[in-house]
Amino acid sequence: MSNPKKRSAEDGPSSQKAKKKKKANASAHDDLYNTELGVNTLFAKMDNQLLADYLAQKLTRFGSDLSPVEISDLTLPAGCIKDTSSFEKDRVADNLPVFMEQFTDKPDNLSRPQRKKGLPHTLIVAGAGLRAADLTRAVKKFQGKDNLVAKLFAKHIKIEEQVNFLKNKKTGIGVGTPARLADLIDNGALSLENLQRIIVDASHIDQKKRGVIDMKDTMMPLARFLTKDQIKSRYGAEEKPVDLLFF
Repeated sequence: MSNPKKRSAEDGPSSQKAKKKKKANASAHDDLYNTELGVNTLFAKMDNQLLADYLAQKLTRFGSDLSPVEISDLTLPAGCIKDTSSFEKDRVADNLPVFMEQFTDKPDNLSRPQRKKGLPHTLIVAGAGLRAADLTRAVKKFQGKDNLVAKLFAKHIKIEEQVNFLKNKKTGIGVGTPARLADLIDNGALSLENLQRIIVDASHIDQKKRGVIDMKDTMMPLARFLTKDQIKSRYGAEEKPVDLLFF
């Protein structure tokens, strides 16, 4: 039998007010979600400063068990992020190639054959393997004999297979999930020597209206990947710079 006192406390004024506030916030955010396309349109509206602030808020929320120093280490200043708010098309998988071409100084280089094996110029980061597979298909237009698109996510693919692929194939674009990409960098299979850009698939949402930045299980690995020393030090650098874009 339920406790009347407990039920009374749960249904009290403060509890009802909190529920109303949560419902109001959800309704406000609903305007940003295009569920037909599976897109959170907020990312199309934010410049690099707003995006940096948004990421910092998510870090504070999901990193409540971390120290202020650890949160600071995972924080990306606005100067690390390239402003892509001028992109006018829907941020769906089919438009990713257009997005890449618009924010690349020399779009033809996206399809250019690579000279060495396992040195991609572009890494695309998705929140889950199924979504990464969709994005892999979307960017196949850039693929050629010596410019392959690498599947660098965990779903149905063993890391040993990916290590072997990177050692033996010339790869221009790698599409993966944060944890698997980090593992491949750490074990030396994925070289960052030729890396020019990282694209985060931020706008995509699932049926529950959640994206890669909206869940702790994906946001925290993403933050750790994007702030790896060998990557973070190259955002905006004069030598071998890496662009960070949120799609």
